[in-house]
Amino acid sequence: MKNALLLLFVLTFSLATFAQNAPLSEKLADTAMKRIWVDARNQPGIPPKWNYEQGVILKAIDAMWQTTGDVKYYQHIQKGMDHWIDEKGNHKDYHLEEYNIDHVTPALAMMIMYRATGNDKYRKMVKVFRAQLKTPPRTNEGGFWHKKIYPFQMWLDGLYMGQPFYAEYSQVFAENNWEDIANQFVWMEKHSRDPKTGLLYHGWDESKQQRWADKTTGMSPHVWGRAMGWYAMGLVDTLEYFPKNHPRRGELIAILEREAAAIEKYQDKKTGVWYDIIDLPDRKPNYIESSASAMFVYAIARGVREGWLPEKYMKVAVSGWNGIKKEFIKTNADGNTDWEGTVSVSGLGGNPYRDGSFDYYMSEKLRTNDAKGLGPAIRAALEMEAYERGWSGRGKNVVLDDYFNHEIRPSKNFKGDEVWHYKWNERPDAGFMFWGGAFRSMGARLSELSAEPTAASLANASVYIMVDPDTAKETANPNFVEPRHVKAIADWVKKGGVLVLMGNDGQNAELDKFNTLSEAFGIKFNKDRKYEVVPANNHQMGGVDIPAGNPIFANTKKIFVKEVSTLTLSGKAKSVLTVNGDHLMAISKHGKGMVYVIGDPWLYNEYVDGRRLPAEFQNFTASRDLAKWLLAQTKGK
Repeated sequence: MKNALLLLFVLTFSLATFAQNAPLSEKLADTAMKRIWVDARNQPGIPPKWNYEQGVILKAIDAMWQTTGDVKYYQHIQKGMDHWIDEKGNHKDYHLEEYNIDHVTPALAMMIMYRATGNDKYRKMVKVFRAQLKTPPRTNEGGFWHKKIYPFQMWLDGLYMGQPFYAEYSQVFAENNWEDIANQFVWMEKHSRDPKTGLLYHGWDESKQQRWADKTTGMSPHVWGRAMGWYAMGLVDTLEYFPKNHPRRGELIAILEREAAAIEKYQDKKTGVWYDIIDLPDRKPNYIESSASAMFVYAIARGVREGWLPEKYMKVAVSGWNGIKKEFIKTNADGNTDWEGTVSVSGLGGNPYRDGSFDYYMSEKLRTNDAKGLGPAIRAALEMEAYERGWSGRGKNVVLDDYFNHEIRPSKNFKGDEVWHYKWNERPDAGFMFWGGAFRSMGARLSELSAEPTAASLANASVYIMVDPDTAKETANPNFVEPRHVKAIADWVKKGGVLVLMGNDGQNAELDKFNTLSEAFGIKFNKDRKYEVVPANNHQMGGVDIPAGNPIFANTKKIFVKEVSTLTLSGKAKSVLTVNGDHLMAISKHGKGMVYVIGDPWLYNEYVDGRRLPAEFQNFTASRDLAKWLLAQTKGK
């Protein structure tokens, strides 16, 4: 009995210590999942009605999933969406004819579920939400009304509520809606921006009939912090999907920089955060407000990390984050983390009528653990935690081959064929979205090379990743490695490039030609097939322990691999993982560059995102370790 009590005490103490030392992002996410919307009708984390707040939270929980690889975050998203729809994809609480753009926001989570699972019930729902954006009432220019009940009005809020989903849908389903998406942001800024301050007013009434609307400009009378926050978040979340080569992408980035400049100008110097009515800090009873502050920190930090904003703005994000931790993040008596200081709501018009006056904004109540603040707070925490770990990939380009591995299949999402299998943007099992996220969190850029590798096409690459080259069975006209490719790649590595070669077993990849490249660095794929896993769920057959002190995997103890080609080494090549005499991973220094080789594409989503492997396998951690190591090898480039 004494031993049992002692064990219970040690376990309880260990869990409490772990929780205390957990990153703020995890603490805030725990609050969001377990301690909001808790009442007799609902499970924790599910609101009583279909509303935008759930979309804000679940987008943050998705960011937690991608950052940690912990399946509990996926399960929370799944639970949240399955609550609203049946197995046929019929929704319990959504009405398209309301044309309420707020109700599109939770569709972001439906999109997560569809892309991760391919389940038709989620596909049906994202199609329904897309239908709302096909036929909404619009201003004369074409701007979406905020709601059908608010005619001729555009609010800053609406740019977050609708555009990130619109952009992601357009990318996934190959719809060319980019002009329309760009226009929504351009028109909103045109009609709401004060040219003297750069600040954006909350709303704009084209008809100029609302009591809150200026009879000349149509603008509402005040600059509400969270409205500007919604707009900033909408910009960065839309830019994630907006085509890099689209001629109007630069307009969106320019708008983001103009807003960042205004945000910086009105940051409170004393606290580092922002006031509810941004430009009236000295007017009583104005107050510092947490949701706007979190949105600004998230949007600015992400903007800098992604290269959309100049690095000088990180001082704004750092100051804001320090202020947020001091002013709004509290530990309560139970040891849980609370998020304070979020205004419950602020709108325009409606019944009872909201006149947009200063007194109106001040009349709305503050809440603890409000979803509209918690969601952005989680995302701000993730950005700042990544910054504090160090952006080792800053200014570096990680290029994924799309020339030797170029599998094509009929698309389920649009008419025609699609390229798939080990691609950055693939969210299903076969993609590299999670591994790509590791590089991105370190500040690196991702791209794919669909042309053959040459001195010119590799000139801007820091890391070049080649995976599972096609066989004639997989692709009608596969591209094979030729002597000219070997020379171009070897010359690039010699000058400081970092090359990753991920083969496969001899039955599933072209290895003869691939070997002409790997052997240039003293490494040969043996074309064998080790670590067969039969049946497929017998994961222990693919388990490999990582010895302490491994030069690459400092934080990884055990990984899962499957149907691996082992390696033969010569010359300068060195094994970095050998099991029972078989070399599974190797590296080779070549001039100023480095080569990493494994006979398995082992870091695709299926074995990284936490949904398949038992927790003892640390492929997610390994993906982070490898990304960090690869970026570190580029220092001399």
